[in-house]
Amino acid sequence: MKPTTQYTKSGRINIAYQVFGSGSVDLVYIPGWVSNIDWMWACPELVLFLKELGKIARVILFDKRGTGLSDRVVELSTLEERMDDIRAVMDAVESERAILFGHSEGGSVSALFAATYPNRTISLITFGIFAKRRFAPEYPWAPTDKERQKVYDMIENSWGGGDMYLESLAPSKAHDKTFMDWLANYFRSGASPSAAMVLTKMNTEVDIIDILGSVNVPALIIQRTNDIDVKIEEGRFIAERIKGAKFLELEGSDHLFWVGNTDELLKEMKAFILNVKPSKNDEERLFTVISAKIPVAENMQTEPKERVGQLVAQYRGKIIQYLQNTFIAIFEGPSKAVHCSIDMVDALQNMDLKISLAIHIKEVAVSELHFVSAETEELMNSILEQAQPNQILITQTVKYLLSGAGLNITSHQSIFKPTPADILLFSVSDDLRTETPPGKRLLNSHPHNESFIENVLQSIDAHLSDELFGVEMLCKDIGISDRQLQRKLKAITNKSPIQLISSVRLHRAKELLHENKYNIAEVAYLTGFANPSYFSKSFKKEFGLSSSTLVQKQN
Repeated sequence: MKPTTQYTKSGRINIAYQVFGSGSVDLVYIPGWVSNIDWMWACPELVLFLKELGKIARVILFDKRGTGLSDRVVELSTLEERMDDIRAVMDAVESERAILFGHSEGGSVSALFAATYPNRTISLITFGIFAKRRFAPEYPWAPTDKERQKVYDMIENSWGGGDMYLESLAPSKAHDKTFMDWLANYFRSGASPSAAMVLTKMNTEVDIIDILGSVNVPALIIQRTNDIDVKIEEGRFIAERIKGAKFLELEGSDHLFWVGNTDELLKEMKAFILNVKPSKNDEERLFTVISAKIPVAENMQTEPKERVGQLVAQYRGKIIQYLQNTFIAIFEGPSKAVHCSIDMVDALQNMDLKISLAIHIKEVAVSELHFVSAETEELMNSILEQAQPNQILITQTVKYLLSGAGLNITSHQSIFKPTPADILLFSVSDDLRTETPPGKRLLNSHPHNESFIENVLQSIDAHLSDELFGVEMLCKDIGISDRQLQRKLKAITNKSPIQLISSVRLHRAKELLHENKYNIAEVAYLTGFANPSYFSKSFKKEFGLSSSTLVQKQN
């Protein structure tokens, strides 16, 4: 029997999840590319696998933002935002610590989560994981740009159809028409063609190689010998870089874990889950560190410290050292740190001050939450020395984890050697915001969230019932031009502002219909549709079923 689908909020995004199983330990399944937790239960092979896990664990399933049953209003998300989704689901089911089971692309965010939140991770299991999705001399197993282009072309021309060569994901099921039809439907129900394209291009830029050494929880890395999609060498490469990781090579060529030699796989997974002793190694965590310099004149009437503190707190960061004209702060992820830095540049420019910032990701001792070690200070100062006034410099590790953040990142000419290896530096900016003069940016027009898309969604929510709310009012509310809004939303959501406003309204309408407190006409008016007939047509176009059908299914 399919578990009940429930929703929780990650920021302003609705994340769909399900919980089942009778085990005493929690296991969160982080799916690959796209998923649909309802459609999972239409595949007997997958259902059998999940039920077996449910005998020894409480299993938690979810669809990441932009896919499946979760909100489709945003199609592009960073690994950091996906970590927030995992955390939101764990909080919703009151799971303090869990085993993470990451498949394919889901393994990348699982590894990052384990390194960032070891206090919430019992252990890590991955299947068919990759560390990088673009060919490089140090990682020659990843696809070349030409090979990735073939994937883009297949998505563009035949999303979810046989021409996508889905048989390569499950060769043992290539002649099972029922299974292959389900797989095509699973992908189609998991993401639209445009969402699948955006996700695929984002994944091409992801690189977690530099953070693997910071995973300090028990890990089981599983690959199949002849997997076409992810090579066996990739699993070995990853396992070698995670301290104490166990590498398991299984025979076969299926990239999907729920087909092929599943009995052997389940046996190994169960043994690992039941026998592993949770690590108490919480002394070190992966943090994003900001070091900044603000030249302040002695006769200045306004100190920037208070404004800096407000911005750091807003992005869930913490200042651990503040001297006369420098400070160091730590954040849980790179996107929060970078967006906070961009806001700092804007805010201090409005105070006639210039700030230089350096951002790096490193394993930090928990004791450093209250003071800065000499090693960290020396490293951050070395990067900061390269930064010009009003410039934000990031390291290559930060850059790789910002895929999907909608930022402008360019190579910086300086390379320095504070460690045995060179560290490449990049300059980062929000190129859309730099087009607006600082004095005209409406930084305080409303409380800002952690990202541009969160601010847009907040503005739309605030005017949800106003049928006159449109692009012009949205631009004014968040403080950018029409052209800037168009470009930014296209990059992040693959939607125009008008399409996004409509989509947000329709998703909120769906929530209200699920609550069963209002009739269809009342819901239409509450979500800014003056014409119930137009609302019904728009609803069916967005969700593939009419609002009246949805209401009937609930009654």
